[in-house]
Amino acid sequence: MQIQQVRAELGRREVLSGVDLEARAGEVLALVGPNGSGKTTVLRCCYRALSPSAGRITLAGAELSSLSRRAVARQLAASAQEPPPSGGLTVRESVQLGRAAHLGWLQSAGGTDRAVVDRVLAQVGLEGLAGRDVKELSGGERQRMSIARALAQEPRVLLLDEPTNHLDLKHQLTVMNLLVSLAADGIAVVVTLHDLRLAVEYCDRIAVVSGGVIVGTGAPADVLTGSLLADVFGIMGEVGADPRTGRPALSVHGLSSDEMVVV
Repeated sequence: MQIQQVRAELGRREVLSGVDLEARAGEVLALVGPNGSGKTTVLRCCYRALSPSAGRITLAGAELSSLSRRAVARQLAASAQEPPPSGGLTVRESVQLGRAAHLGWLQSAGGTDRAVVDRVLAQVGLEGLAGRDVKELSGGERQRMSIARALAQEPRVLLLDEPTNHLDLKHQLTVMNLLVSLAADGIAVVVTLHDLRLAVEYCDRIAVVSGGVIVGTGAPADVLTGSLLADVFGIMGEVGADPRTGRPALSVHGLSSDEMVVV
């Protein structure tokens, strides 16, 4: 998926001012930035919840606006930051809605569809809650159910808005490891995150959004420089290698190594 010079407005206020971005197969791309910077708006344009006022977005080389909803749903799936409760359905029934793009208009779900639902429920750790009414779920459980429904579409591009929102630490790490695994299978994953530590440790690339524009894109260590962290996030820190794992890690002055950095 490619985003080229995309502008977007909410009301009469321009919230994106010429965004260029590429979601690449086989990697996890994090959109990070302060509140109100435009991260969620970028995703909303990509899954057509908001129409850009200028620019173009292409999916597999085709103009996104020219594709039918069904054609988009077979390639792209999204999970919103605050998924609707959809009470009255069980968790399994709600997740199975993600198979709709692969079924004919009057076609019922078959064995393949049920197997996909079983797999994605296990991936997000909800297999034990499959028969529970959605309205009985906690916020974190609804978040994981929304991710499972997106995965049930078997997309080539996966867009997740704050997928670790409402989750405890264990499930945050479960979700982030799942995204890494999905990318390894060839999916393009784009995720908005407030937690810079998670973005640095789990994402292949980071795009920093500030004031409706991308002010830096690349590997975490290349983008999150001391000057950018100070200018955009108002914190002092740097990205280095974790001495235990060798993986990138964010250090912020004045915080212990066990604290998450949420902006």
